[in-house]
Amino acid sequence: MDLTAIYAQLCCRDLARARPWFETLFGRPADAEPMEGLAEWHHGSAAGLQLFEDSQKAGRGTLTLIVGDLAAERDRLDGSIVETAAVEPGDAVSVMQLTDPDGNLVVLAQPRTDR
Repeated sequence: MDLTAIYAQLCCRDLARARPWFETLFGRPADAEPMEGLAEWHHGSAAGLQLFEDSQKAGRGTLTLIVGDLAAERDRLDGSIVETAAVEPGDAVSVMQLTDPDGNLVVLAQPRTDR
């Protein structure tokens, strides 16, 4: 398999309602809306998130985002429409579990560097 890019996808009930949450999470508006009911955030040239309006599948997804500074992301999001949670330290990674407006799990993870 010769992959050139990977896009994760989460489903939402109402794209207009879910989009502001993800705009806050990523700190910017969607990069593209290639079709009705779909918003995309591109992360470099090889990764991205597609937020797709599909009420029957909404709230059943999980997305893990690896970040460089989990504490800084928590501070940035604290007090915004993205409800933050406690950072959970682990042996290999620390994580913060977030829930989008539809109930999808969005995990911010920071690998430990002292190992």
